[in-house]
Amino acid sequence: MDELVSIIVPVYNVEKYITETLDCVEAQTWPGWELLLVEDGSRDETVEKIRDYLEQRKDPRIRLIYQPSNGGAARARNRGLQEAKGRYIAYLDADDLWVPEKLERELAFLKEKNAAFVFTGYEFADESGRGTGKVVHVPGTLNYRQALSNTTIFTTTVMFDTEKIDRKLLEMPVMKSEDTALWFRVLRSGYTAYGLDENLVRYRRSGKSLSSNKVEALRRIWNLYRQAEGLNPIRSAYHFCFWAIRAVKRRV
Repeated sequence: MDELVSIIVPVYNVEKYITETLDCVEAQTWPGWELLLVEDGSRDETVEKIRDYLEQRKDPRIRLIYQPSNGGAARARNRGLQEAKGRYIAYLDADDLWVPEKLERELAFLKEKNAAFVFTGYEFADESGRGTGKVVHVPGTLNYRQALSNTTIFTTTVMFDTEKIDRKLLEMPVMKSEDTALWFRVLRSGYTAYGLDENLVRYRRSGKSLSSNKVEALRRIWNLYRQAEGLNPIRSAYHFCFWAIRAVKRRV
């Protein structure tokens, strides 16, 4: 369908959050969506909660897809990409939340800019999903060189137009910081990312999440520069310093 947005959600041990996340998609003012829940071997009550939700809502736009075994977020998102029927691809992490106008506003912005790749601003939220008031503003555009020092693109905010960008290019590499690695690859291919500086997403920061481990985050980004992007130590250090400064400012 030409106007269909395929929302891809990797699902793994999110029994505490998944119902609220499903509700935020159902509340979207843009009705033309399909939701692909890619179950990645959860060991808690996540699947039962999703099945109960599907039984109650009976919304044919929601599909539950099972991975054969736990393979991580990148493989789950790639499976969703393979199954997606929509022209537009949007990612949503299973513990994050969208405001009701998110899809409608972002899709209009993508069309206005005639863009292949767009992203939005977002707000940090506590574990209950309440906004903390700390809003991350985004630049109007990002090219590859700029993005190396400014990784403000957050996974739950992005949208792609697959008529302008090949789906094969959107397959996430299986590595740590797979989402940032994908943004770099797309931008390195000559695309520009357009930023909609509106707070349309709540980024729930769980104390146990990988991104909350600061030392691990630093290591992942450094390895991304050196291994995935093949930058020499001097260039890596240059971009790494600017990335770290901006990352701290976003969180303070």
